Amino acid sequence: MTHVALATCRELPQLDDDDRLIAPALAALGIEATPAIWDDPAVVWHAFDLVVVRNTWDYPGRREAFLAWAAGAGRVVNPAAALAWTTDKRYLGELAAAGLPVVPTRFAAPGEDPETALEGLGELVVKPSVGVGSIGARRFAASERADAVAHAGALQGDGRVAMVQPYLRGVEDGRGETALIFLGGELSHAIHKGPLLGGEPAETFADGLYLLERVASRRPTDAERAVGERVHAWVTERFGALPYARIDVIPGPRTPDGDDAPVVLEVELAEPSLFLGTSAGGPERFAAALAALLG
Repeated sequence: MTHVALATCRELPQLDDDDRLIAPALAALGIEATPAIWDDPAVVWHAFDLVVVRNTWDYPGRREAFLAWAAGAGRVVNPAAALAWTTDKRYLGELAAAGLPVVPTRFAAPGEDPETALEGLGELVVKPSVGVGSIGARRFAASERADAVAHAGALQGDGRVAMVQPYLRGVEDGRGETALIFLGGELSHAIHKGPLLGGEPAETFADGLYLLERVASRRPTDAERAVGERVHAWVTERFGALPYARIDVIPGPRTPDGDDAPVVLEVELAEPSLFLGTSAGGPERFAAALAALLG
């Protein structure tokens, strides 16, 4: 029997609730799936026909070790090159340079003056360029500039790159954030996420690995779908066909004529929640995409 590993972390040894839907869908295709902790030295990764990166939420503090594991763990999906790219959000600059619509983003590496990255911005968000689940992301009012600089400086002091973005209020008008999930190269489904950086502290899950999200199934607008498909095509050209990808978009900066076309917030190719349970047939489509890789 073909045997697939579903890579996870120590805090989620049996995967999260959503990704537990994958194994039965694979079993229906004659493929055995086993959760395996990515940094467990006892795991023989080359014994698997395929290693699927799923709940490896604990990599931000040791990204280099995670990428080294991915490069040496056999047939890993998504592939190591895609994992290296997507786990540092400085890729947003690359997407912008390619003419793709992204949230305007500035970066301040350790040793650089964080105040420069905040110039001219009002309400804003500061977060690490390497991070998951919105951990370390904080929203600041225009009057809280000193606090924003201090947070950016704290990230830099930990050896991390701080990223600064304007806070786009379109996420609060009912549209929020839309995640477009691509499986096997096609748009499978989409979900709506409520704003995470509101006034009340968000609840964390699994020893603080990520913030809990309020999600619901959603049909994307034509504009959201078009942006997602453009970015997915660019990523596919860069890394080849991928079995899964998630592209998150939010309403962009409002122009004087009232336009706030969608812009990309994140491109998740590593450990994204795929919200398979929100879409009828979602687990089966993901299983089919993985089976296609196995021939």
